[in-house]
Amino acid sequence: MKGGNELEKTLQSKMIYDGRRLRLYRDEVELPDGRHTFREVVSHPGAVAVVPVTEEGDVFLVKQFRYAIRSELYEIPAGIIEKGESPEQCAVRELREEAGLNAGKMEKLGQFYTSPGVMDELMHIYRATELTAPGYKPEEGIEVVKMKLGQAIDKIKTGEIADAKTICGVFWVVRGITQKEAH
Repeated sequence: MKGGNELEKTLQSKMIYDGRRLRLYRDEVELPDGRHTFREVVSHPGAVAVVPVTEEGDVFLVKQFRYAIRSELYEIPAGIIEKGESPEQCAVRELREEAGLNAGKMEKLGQFYTSPGVMDELMHIYRATELTAPGYKPEEGIEVVKMKLGQAIDKIKTGEIADAKTICGVFWVVRGITQKEAH
């Protein structure tokens, strides 16, 4: 999805931090008017999120503590794409690891940049159907919650569900939008 029409020319890029999940760069750029300034960019390998939906219209969410906001959140299962892994392979793995589920069908709904002002993370969203629970245990610290799709919408309206990928994924499922249909 990255564009080819760069309005800002990168003059120099310096890695400030090289972590397990991300890198932080401080880039010197030249603006279209010739002025120079700096941009701080978090480089991320990309991620996926999965909306597991039953035939009855229930969704599975995970409730987990998120240190950055010091709070628990309801989220759709999600995770970082590992090196050599396709987004769909990651979706299958994350669904199993976080929700303890397998999907007979995995359909891409779309993708979006999570915070393009500072980060290059591209999030891929999938709908998982034909679900089975083969006895996998979710990761420690994760509570799997099954609820009606309408209940999830209500929790979005009240702010009880405040995670952006979850809101986006749930609304894409409700609208029946897929990446193929959007083009």
